[in-house]
Amino acid sequence: MDEKLLMTSGDYRKKIIYFALPIFLGNLFQQFYNTADSLIVGNFLGSSALAAVSSTGSLIFLLIGFFLGFSSGSGVIIAREIGARNEENTSKAVHTAVVLGILFSIGMTAAGVLFAEPMLRMIGIPESVFREASLYVRIYFAGAAGLVMYNIMVGILQAAGDSRHPLYYLITSSLINIVLDLLFIAVFHMGVEGAALATIISQFVSMFLVYHRLRHVDAAYRIDLTKLRIAPEFLKEIFAYGLPTAMQGCVIDFANLMIQAYINSFGQNAMAGIGAYSRIEGFMFLPVTAFGMALTTFVSQNIGARQRERAFQGIRFGTVCTLISIELIGVVIYVFSPQMISLFIQDPDVIYYGVLRARICSLFYFLLGFSHVTSSVMRGLGRPVVPMAVMLICWCAVRVIAIMLLGETFHSIAFVSWLYPITWALSSIAYVIQYLQILKNEPAAA
Repeated sequence: MDEKLLMTSGDYRKKIIYFALPIFLGNLFQQFYNTADSLIVGNFLGSSALAAVSSTGSLIFLLIGFFLGFSSGSGVIIAREIGARNEENTSKAVHTAVVLGILFSIGMTAAGVLFAEPMLRMIGIPESVFREASLYVRIYFAGAAGLVMYNIMVGILQAAGDSRHPLYYLITSSLINIVLDLLFIAVFHMGVEGAALATIISQFVSMFLVYHRLRHVDAAYRIDLTKLRIAPEFLKEIFAYGLPTAMQGCVIDFANLMIQAYINSFGQNAMAGIGAYSRIEGFMFLPVTAFGMALTTFVSQNIGARQRERAFQGIRFGTVCTLISIELIGVVIYVFSPQMISLFIQDPDVIYYGVLRARICSLFYFLLGFSHVTSSVMRGLGRPVVPMAVMLICWCAVRVIAIMLLGETFHSIAFVSWLYPITWALSSIAYVIQYLQILKNEPAAA
């Protein structure tokens, strides 16, 4: 085991920063790709294609989020065993996670391809963009195995404290994706199917890169194809940790799917404008994702090493870093949202919808950041049911009930946009209560 990667000794602030920074940079490149993808689609194919691609995001995240929740759960287990320096259990957990990833890949591909059109109908995709949206989703899910297996295997590397190699793989994948986007759309004039093909090809490239790393690393988390089997004791633990996380992501994405259906009722321009904003909003998630992953691994390893006080020191530091960085991004988006949205398309109606959403949400990003990072901390502490319950009530039930009861009365994009900061505030209050309860029961950590 590479001692330099372990997060159980040394300056905890440096360990967290050094782990989070490569994740931040890797996700930054990926977000640049996502933005470039929409820029290319919007500028070369028009608002109809941009609406088709953007409006499918909630459906894609609904299916993907459920399966990827298990990669988070397996990462917690693997990090805990690594922190405890139990090589045999680490190997069993790793190979159980890989087998689950293979099974999930098959299931998600089948579900995505078979049920794409009925689910698009369910969320009210307009007929003007339905064919393009359906084509994009079916091609995307045909190659979903690359995304699932990449995330499972990257989760193994990150559980070991290695966030540097995933950075290299994301940079490579993102560059390939942009090049293929330009080639398929601008040169070969393939339409939205070109964007989908570029995405799945780059995903498989990154999957093979991380697999090559795990096959040749000299550590307990090395993948050996002859050891690919499910260890029942770790299967039970991965489900215990992964299922609440998967359900959490699933219910949030279901609520977002309902909101997307509501947005679709305002027509193609609203779909394109909100879709363009969502690409910009992705930059806001960069510090949240980076510090969230860092804290999950940091807390899991230190809990495994029975260093609870060190774990709580890292929690406080990582939370402060998240809140400061995310709010700075929110201010930038608030000020420059008109210029940012106009990069995607010049239609003033599309720009209006995107800017409206940005101006309502961006100054409240600190609430979103606190909820997400605390959710990651709870998983690291072995309490995955807490974030599932909080998100189920605050982000799913409240949003869906509000849409059903008040959506027609306050039929506007402003109404649905305000649901986000309101529910972020509710979840933040719930997490503060939970966190204070944990500190009360952990006097040594407080």
